[in-house]
Amino acid sequence: MSEHKHDLIIIGGGPAGLSAAIYATRALLDAVVFEQGGFGGQIAQTDEIDNYPGIAKASGYELGEAFRAHAEGLGAQFAYDQITSIQAIDPQAHDGYRFALKDSSDEDWYAKAVILASGATPRHVGFEGEDTFAGRGVSYCATCDAMFFRGKKVYVVGGGNTACQEALYLTDFASEVIQLVRKDHVRAQAVVAERLAQSSVELRYNTELVKMEGEGAFATSVTLLNNKTGETYVEQGEPASFGVFVFVGTNPTSSLVEGLVDLQGNAIVTDETMATKTEGLYAAGDVRNTPLRQVVTAAADGAVAATYANKLIRGLAE
Repeated sequence: MSEHKHDLIIIGGGPAGLSAAIYATRALLDAVVFEQGGFGGQIAQTDEIDNYPGIAKASGYELGEAFRAHAEGLGAQFAYDQITSIQAIDPQAHDGYRFALKDSSDEDWYAKAVILASGATPRHVGFEGEDTFAGRGVSYCATCDAMFFRGKKVYVVGGGNTACQEALYLTDFASEVIQLVRKDHVRAQAVVAERLAQSSVELRYNTELVKMEGEGAFATSVTLLNNKTGETYVEQGEPASFGVFVFVGTNPTSSLVEGLVDLQGNAIVTDETMATKTEGLYAAGDVRNTPLRQVVTAAADGAVAATYANKLIRGLAE
């Protein structure tokens, strides 16, 4: 099996990982970015981004591709693979390398520092039938699956900014968009809330989806709960005539480094330099404990992490 040695290994090709790659390559580090899917992370599944400074409006895919092209143009290296394990090793006994990693082909990789920018995965609501109908009526990505619901009714679960934006996006495809909001208000930016109020989206407040049932492979009914009155009611449809889109937040993808970091929930605890409790291991973006999960904050995290990884690698850390 071949052996690969680099100054810095960055795990994740979203805004945090690609920003880290840009700063690392500008610092002349030998850095490689691991990404097993598409570049851009969660934003690649977002139809429209209009709050990244300097970019008035772009799709998530376009912004993610711009990040990747920028990093590549500066000389960043990419490995289209998955890191399956990370082990901390003694740098004094291994020529300054602090981590031994393995990829999905069981090849060995060594790094003087690692930045984990693995992002987060969509959170499930937990209603009955959610797992049963995942991919067959239940979706977590409007950009990915909206086309499958052209001319059909869709329910959007969630009251946050993302849920509101995705509900608006779905109005271009679905015949009817019903947004189920657990509270008595949505939690969206003012401009998004205003657009929502002027749209065709039907907002149902104090409403939860508790069950999804069907005949065979596809759902034929949903059971909804008014959590204020306690009333439940069933809405039915023909098989494959409606869909449910779930947008209720994300879970940080931190299992790869369990034991090497402190966690708050699933989120990695870092200091202001993005350093974890293990020297040389940094976390950036949605995977860490952060008060705001946005493209701009993820990109900033990546820049900070790469800057301090460079200082550590070059022996300049304070």
